[in-house]
Amino acid sequence: MHVTPDLKVLYFGTPVVVISTENPDGTTNLAPLSSAWWLGRTCVLGMGDRSRTAVNLRRTGEAVLNLPDTTMVTAVDRLALTTGRPDVPETKHGQGYRYVPDKFAAAGLTRQPSDVVAPARIRECPIQLECRLTSATSIGGPAMHATAFEVEVLRTHVEESLMIPGTAYVDPIRWDPLIMKFTEFFGESRNLHPSRLATGWQMPHTLPPPGPRRRSVSQA
Repeated sequence: MHVTPDLKVLYFGTPVVVISTENPDGTTNLAPLSSAWWLGRTCVLGMGDRSRTAVNLRRTGEAVLNLPDTTMVTAVDRLALTTGRPDVPETKHGQGYRYVPDKFAAAGLTRQPSDVVAPARIRECPIQLECRLTSATSIGGPAMHATAFEVEVLRTHVEESLMIPGTAYVDPIRWDPLIMKFTEFFGESRNLHPSRLATGWQMPHTLPPPGPRRRSVSQA
């Protein structure tokens, strides 16, 4: 039986991104983000207009999307409830946000120079995407104060051990992304079921037999 709750959170499950943007003083701000999706070399990012990240991205038009794996969950969690704005908005202050000027130090992460954009990359992240802003569209109406930022991926950096040798593909078994589901962290790299789409696209994946699946609510 289905019910009709007025859900307060709709983060059903997306990869966590730690986005790097350049502050006015030339330093790099970091912010965890869980509203992102990709198509081709385009990524769409959703965020509130009043955040330091949104302001930086509008001003400079550049960002790095750092994709942490599950081993980095502690570092990512240290960035939660932090802001790069000295004037912490009242709503965020009420949620427990605090101003942190050096997010790298706060999270215990290492700066790594980018190739084609100004913001620094996060050395510990196994996948890093240097991006340029191409458009920004307000979403959710005036009361929401949010924007969908469309960025173009200019350069990708991938830890060599994640690549399928001799190809330009990431091995989906070795890549274990950190997932945010309903504001909680999850990660699971096992293959659940063969994919007809992967066969049609001739993806060069060598996968083990699917493991046992957990029972869903409808199967219980």
